[in-house]
Amino acid sequence: MTFILAIDQGTTSSRAILFDGEMRRVATAQREFTQHFPEAGWVEHDAEEIWQTTVEVCREVISAQGIGPEQIAGIGITNQRETTVVWDKASGAPVHRAIVWQDRRTAAICERLRNAGCEDDFTAQTGLLLDPYFSGTKVKWILDTVPGARDRAAAGELLFGTIDSFLIWRLTGGRVHATDATNAARTLMFDIHQGEWSKEICELLDVPMAMLPEVRDCAADFGTTDLFGGQVPILGVAGDQQAATIGQACFQPGMMKSTYGTGCFALLNTGAQPVASQNRLLTTIAYQLDGQRTYALEGSIFIAGAAVQWLRDGLGIIETAAQSGELAARADPAQNVILVPAFTGLGAPYWKPDCRGAMFGLTRNSGPAEFCKAALESVAYQTRDLWEAMQGDWGADANVILRVDGGMSASDWAMQGLADRLGAPVDRPVMQETTALGAAWLAGMRAGLYPDQAGFAATWALDARFTPKMPEGNREAAYRRWKAAVAAAMTV
Repeated sequence: MTFILAIDQGTTSSRAILFDGEMRRVATAQREFTQHFPEAGWVEHDAEEIWQTTVEVCREVISAQGIGPEQIAGIGITNQRETTVVWDKASGAPVHRAIVWQDRRTAAICERLRNAGCEDDFTAQTGLLLDPYFSGTKVKWILDTVPGARDRAAAGELLFGTIDSFLIWRLTGGRVHATDATNAARTLMFDIHQGEWSKEICELLDVPMAMLPEVRDCAADFGTTDLFGGQVPILGVAGDQQAATIGQACFQPGMMKSTYGTGCFALLNTGAQPVASQNRLLTTIAYQLDGQRTYALEGSIFIAGAAVQWLRDGLGIIETAAQSGELAARADPAQNVILVPAFTGLGAPYWKPDCRGAMFGLTRNSGPAEFCKAALESVAYQTRDLWEAMQGDWGADANVILRVDGGMSASDWAMQGLADRLGAPVDRPVMQETTALGAAWLAGMRAGLYPDQAGFAATWALDARFTPKMPEGNREAAYRRWKAAVAAAMTV
């Protein structure tokens, strides 16, 4: 038998999933790694730990299935986007911890560029806004802060990459410095219209272009690795949200998916033409195949599943994520507790990096159940914010159905709550590992093992459809309370 190895390098863990020739998952391994918070609003990862956990999980699934490298037709990589690594070209050693997409340390850099009137230039070329979320200002911070880094970068001694690029460099033994169009599109340095790095933007950020990886299609030759006992080609790469869009088979304009992991990310396929948002959404690349770019509108929510992690690790009111839905279902329906989970600022459509979390509507009787309900509902309300913005940009369509995936999508309670607060159907697929599946399909299609887009889309299967049950009046009243809570949180 022939297999595809998918690497899913996420924000809190590294995973490897082995798919067989029929795109069935046959083995999975996962390792969590350390989250570093050196200052308020700062989030870092040890890139070496990411590398080690990635290699460990790959070896684990290969060993579990008892296969040799000759049985692996290709590797597909999907990764946490925007997280930034700068490393030594000769040794491969990072010069600083990876700065995570959630990190807000470059807010002042973004503000200076905005005050200088640069944001329109950034948005026109990259489709993005000036926000610490993206990689460009993180690279600038590393070069400005690490002693000697700027001189070494100018001398061609340092390389930049998002996590996919760093893994490719390590997997190929330093032979390939490359990324794909979807990851490049999230760096704040890539012209999504021309399909190349922007010289003008790199000069504004003072980032030497020699540091940047070569940009390739999502399904392309990214070199080979011999770490698993023989030569195995790397054939597919996509940022995690684009990989989920692919895995959900959202290949037609107007199709929309939302992934609920650490954050929540909704993408609406807009086809071959980019749509400039009037509602502070992002214009980005959904995927690039055979040199042809397909665009998307994207809304990014920084805290989704992370709110449940906060309930577990920060407050200690639950022991497992699954308990959040059970507790929420027992909450007092008369209480209107609202959590604005701006722990690392607010993403789309607000883009307020300095906003912080707040809880509203507490009573003497508010307890763990109400906190859980508020945390899960905050994800639904934030999704509605994106839904409203997307309909404003793309045009309202009463027939739009949202395809969902990610850890939180397994909760029937949360997905029913989402449908109720959107006032629209929510579809959950049988295969909820859509991010890994998207990466696997890219590699398998490139290898000739898996079908083309149409054939792949035909394999998408519905697990459950959640339709709205909440009366419209109740839904709109609840949404008004949410909007008022957000407005209040942004004034603190």
